[in-house]
This record gives sequence, C-alpha cells and structure tokens, in this order.
Amino acid sequence: MIEEADVRIGNLVWYYNLYLIETTFKVEGVLDGFIYNSSLPKSKLPLDKVNPVMLETDHLLAFGYVKGDKDYGEDENVFSYKYSHKDSLYIRDDGYSFQLLTDSPSGLIPYGRPIVHVHQLQNLHFCLTREELI
Repeated sequence: MIEEADVRIGNLVWYYNLYLIETTFKVEGVLDGFIYNSSLPKSKLPLDKVNPVMLETDHLLAFGYVKGDKDYGEDENVFSYKYSHKDSLYIRDDGYSFQLLTDSPSGLIPYGRPIVHVHQLQNLHFCLTREELI
C-alpha cells in the first residue's frame, strides 16, 4: 500500500490486475483515497490496492542516470545525473537501498534517508531539479 501524501502525478506504481499479474502504471491523478489512470479498470483504484515499485539499477539507467566508470577511477555503484552544466545528482547502490550523495572537498558523502521505491526517487528528483523523471 502507498500513502496518498507520498504519491503525485507522474509516479510509477503497480497493482495486481484481474489475472493477479503485477501491472505497472503511471499516476494521472490522486483524489479522495483513489489513484486515477485511464488504463485502469473504471479508471481508478483505491489506495489500498496500489503498491510502490521497488527501485532497481535498471530504473536509474532508464531515467538517464549514468553508472560510474572504473576505468576513470569512479565507483561502479555510484550513478550520476547531470541536470545543469555544472551540477549533478549522485546516488549509490547499497544493494538493498539507494543512498543520495553530495559532492564535498573530501569526495562524495551520503545525505538524507535511503531510497527504496521509484516514486521516492521521482519525487526527490523533481524537488531538487524541477525535472520529471519519465
């Protein structure tokens, strides 16, 4: 289950369809305990039937994050997203979760809570960059 305050338009979530297959969809609206999408049965689902998508490295790559290159002395578990000509977002794959990193004179240091779901990354990315992850 996902909380109404945690989800916003554009987030990726999933539900079990009629055949009990996990079906991922993009949120088109949230109102009064329901999540709306035109491809859903009756175009809406109650929040208690909607689940967060677990974040995986494949999602980061699909969103445009770039994996660190060992040949250039970068950590292979750190992904970066360049959102301006001088600034990037960094996120480290800890195996069970993803940790945001910030650049400092001593290197990349962790900050904030670990991220485990796609919608958490989408929301945080939007807050920091004002760009949607699609």
